[in-house]
Amino acid sequence: MMKKILVVLAVLLLVLASAACGKKTPEPSVSGQKLYHAEITVKGYGTVKLELDAETAPITVANFVSLAKQGFYDGLTFHRIIDGFMIQGGAPNSSSKITPKTIKGEFKSNGVENPIKHVPGVISMARANDKNSASSQFFIMVGTAPHLDGNYAAFGHVTEGLEIVQKIAKDAKPVDNNGTIPAAQQPVIEKVVITD
Repeated sequence: MMKKILVVLAVLLLVLASAACGKKTPEPSVSGQKLYHAEITVKGYGTVKLELDAETAPITVANFVSLAKQGFYDGLTFHRIIDGFMIQGGAPNSSSKITPKTIKGEFKSNGVENPIKHVPGVISMARANDKNSASSQFFIMVGTAPHLDGNYAAFGHVTEGLEIVQKIAKDAKPVDNNGTIPAAQQPVIEKVVITD
């Protein structure tokens, strides 16, 4: 009887040890704060102020806030711009010292309730086909795109400077229908600051 108990305990310890070794890195989290405020300064254009909704999209906001506080976005660009739709930036470049991790997509088609609509001024996360592939790239809406609602993690909105976002979109000269901007013409994000 004692031998059986020891075998069962040994098996349980192995299972627990395996689970601990295979444990995933925890998702970034926010400290109970429901709203954050950020400022994106774009060279030659000015500063766009944002309110980030950590109650609706806590993982997304925590990720963005963490990257901004580490200076990740400083010096990156808006590389994809479609007037009437959105401006997209935040892709790492060759001098990026931080490798962003992928995060869970906080939107309805991925099992997360997110009522934020993709209307002018809303900030949302870009991603690939994988619903959990967002990392650092974000976009700010210039137009309305209901087809994105429930499929992309919107996580805040512009409070000041929407006219700056609109001007960036108007000035852009994409080289294809996907909004690709030549490297030399990409508006530079001088810095992203989390103000509270």
